[in-house]
Amino acid sequence: QVQLVESGGGLVQAGDSLRLSCAASGRTFSNYVMGWFRQAPGKEREFVAAIRGSGISTSYADSVKGRFTISRDNAKNTVYLQMNALKPEDTAVYYCAARFFTIAVVPEGYAYWGQGTQVTVSS
Repeated sequence: QVQLVESGGGLVQAGDSLRLSCAASGRTFSNYVMGWFRQAPGKEREFVAAIRGSGISTSYADSVKGRFTISRDNAKNTVYLQMNALKPEDTAVYYCAARFFTIAVVPEGYAYWGQGTQVTVSS
C-alpha cells in the first residue's frame, strides 16, 4: 500500500511554469513506477507522463513532450512534474499514480492514486 499526496497546483497565465510534487508514503518508493495523469471537466482522465523506479526510463504524452519533465527523488519519496510553456488546454486536475514493474499509459494500469491538484492556465 502507498499513499500519494499531490501539491503545487494553482492559477497561472499561458506561457508560465509550474512544478507539481507528489509525496509518497508506505512501502519502498523506488519499487514503484510513478505516473501523472490529468482530467479536464467533461473529459476522460488522460496520461501525461511516467517514470520508472530507477528514474532512467520515462514516457510522455505527445501533447506535453518538450514542455513537461517528470523526475523523481527516491531519497525524498517524491515525484515531480515540471510544466513549462503552459497552455490553456493544460487546465485540468492533475493526479499522481503508482504501479509496479513497467510504465503504463492508461489509468487502469495504476493501483494507487492521489487526490489530485488543480492546474488552471488562463489565456
